[in-house]
Amino acid sequence: DPAGRRDQHQADLDTCERIVLGGEGWDRVQNRNAMMDEMKVVARETVPPLERLESRLHPWVSFIIMPVFALANAGIPFDSASPTDPVALAVIAGLVIGKPLGITIFSALAVALRIGQLPAGVTWPALIGGGFLTGIGFTMAMFIAELAVEEPLLSAAKMGVLVASTLAGVIGCTLLVATLKKPEEAATR
Repeated sequence: DPAGRRDQHQADLDTCERIVLGGEGWDRVQNRNAMMDEMKVVARETVPPLERLESRLHPWVSFIIMPVFALANAGIPFDSASPTDPVALAVIAGLVIGKPLGITIFSALAVALRIGQLPAGVTWPALIGGGFLTGIGFTMAMFIAELAVEEPLLSAAKMGVLVASTLAGVIGCTLLVATLKKPEEAATR
């Protein structure tokens, strides 16, 4: 069964315990290699084949297949769409400037009026970085563009969404990486 697990959990645990805790003969290369091979078999057999395949395909699907699929289905004729078109620039400004600005202003207003507060561990730079990430409005922004305008403005609006999503993602990730503490740094403080 590709999705099922073996019913040998206790035997697998016993094997791992014997190798890791027992470690007899670990100092001899032949024994060490045989023990590691046995651990590999136990590790491989414990996880169902379908789960192993899913974990191996996940990066390819997330970072290559889905973006190519989304781009292909966006239906943008690149020869007629320009990121400097006024409609594209308006979309870019709305997603890259308007959304983060609105989120930041209304969050500050909520904190100032004591309606809300920043969660523990969240700083204002992190909130602004997260605000930029909201500019990655690919699916809904494309849907709204199709409802709002017709060709040739639609191609420009879609180009604006693509450029804005890229810019917002890069800016937001850069801000978050620059401002958030790494887990090991946070643990030492």
